[in-house]
Amino acid sequence: MAEPIELTRSVKKFPRYADVSRIRTRFAETIQEIIEAAGEVTLIARREGLERLMAFLRDEPALRFNYLSDIGGVDLGEFAFPRFAVAYHLYSLEHNHRLRVKVFLAEDDAHLPTMFKFWKSANWLEREVYDMFGIRFDNHPDLRRILMPADYDGYPLRKDFPIKGY
Repeated sequence: MAEPIELTRSVKKFPRYADVSRIRTRFAETIQEIIEAAGEVTLIARREGLERLMAFLRDEPALRFNYLSDIGGVDLGEFAFPRFAVAYHLYSLEHNHRLRVKVFLAEDDAHLPTMFKFWKSANWLEREVYDMFGIRFDNHPDLRRILMPADYDGYPLRKDFPIKGY
């Protein structure tokens, strides 16, 4: 069955995911790869230059990603290199499109600059990633545990964490 004409026009006029083709050349030193799969767009970025990239994504009128909807941490396993990934899920209320920015981190250098200065929602989201994975966010205004007790030892979502705890 064919889609209604209104829906077809709406999807073409207002795509769900942003057109990031212009970003690749402007941030060539920061963006390692752009992945488009299943209708979703992911920028794989380096930590170096991440703040400048995120400021651009927020402030550029054609993009205007003014809402950080989620930050997710991933432990790829203790034998993987790099071991960790952090994914920022951005949304533009103005343009109704989404973008994922992913950064890979080595275990012995697992830190990123805070995005709190760009999106206030980063406060608790970064604290959650820190609490579950031990990934630090430089210059965060209040980086402390949010889900686990303050004196808890370890990071529960790391793959080397014992199933029964310590």
